[in-house]
Amino acid sequence: MEQSEVVLRAIGILTQSAEWIRTANRDSDGNVGAEGGAEDGERASGEGGSGERASGDGGSGEGQIGSLLAEVFPSFTVSPESTPLEAAHAVTAAALPPMMQLIGAFTYVFAQLAEVHDSGRTDITSEELLRELALRMSRSNDAV
Repeated sequence: MEQSEVVLRAIGILTQSAEWIRTANRDSDGNVGAEGGAEDGERASGEGGSGERASGDGGSGEGQIGSLLAEVFPSFTVSPESTPLEAAHAVTAAALPPMMQLIGAFTYVFAQLAEVHDSGRTDITSEELLRELALRMSRSNDAV
């Protein structure tokens, strides 16, 4: 998977997580005291509320992150005759490059967000910046 694709997926996860947090905050602010008991009980038991959006299906954080990991990390086999040290080296050799790719993608996006925040800009929200980054990354040959 190309680095720009990994960055786009990281942007998607960060954008969606902001929406989940906003929805969860809105749900908790709107339901505490206003509608009372049953709604709070439903959320506590895992039914209704924002809990369903945060786990389980492919649109969830776990689903999106799991899908990204499955696409980025290669499958590999370790010989049954390998010593534990040889197996550890094989896993490290296979996992390190994609792990660095993921860390690089999230670090890049964080640095872009931090730069705008630290500069004191108020003309753009974090979501607008994430959209702008996604557009930039999806254009031809924009590399990280």
